Amino acid sequence: MSAADPRIDAFIAKAQPFARPILSHLRAVIHQALPAVEESIKWGRPAFLHEGRILGVFGAFKAHASLTLWKMSEATGREDGMGQFGRLTSLADLPDDAELIRLIGETANARATAQPKPKKPPRPEPPVPEDLAAALAASPRAQAVWDGFAPSHRREYSEWVGEAKRAETRSARVAQSV
Repeated sequence: MSAADPRIDAFIAKAQPFARPILSHLRAVIHQALPAVEESIKWGRPAFLHEGRILGVFGAFKAHASLTLWKMSEATGREDGMGQFGRLTSLADLPDDAELIRLIGETANARATAQPKPKKPPRPEPPVPEDLAAALAASPRAQAVWDGFAPSHRREYSEWVGEAKRAETRSARVAQSV
């Protein structure tokens, strides 16, 4: 077993009495399934990391505990709320250790073989409104600042000026932009 995180020991100690054996058992089974798993705290809950990526988290509440394994639905096709095992109120609510170890292993494999999401291509820049382009061309300093902007900033200014409904508003926004 990798080093136990004392913050998880404290979390389990503060849990409701019914939840302590559930959480201790889950922790032991996770370490049995993946001896190299690392412990941490994420979002205020005990988390288990495998190869630097979150494998799962468990939690304890007033009347139940929960275990959520990341990407388990991809590995097993199961999708449920409140963690994949529902509201855990006793050890009897958990699958047997062999099944739990199998699910943890499948989840770790799904995480390891998961392909990163393809990056979206950048949005094309909208055309610069003619009056804004003319005002920028008339001010070399403003044009230099404009050219140094990130595309998202140029888009925001172009859209802000372009969405003005009245001519007075539009000319005020052009002046303010420059």
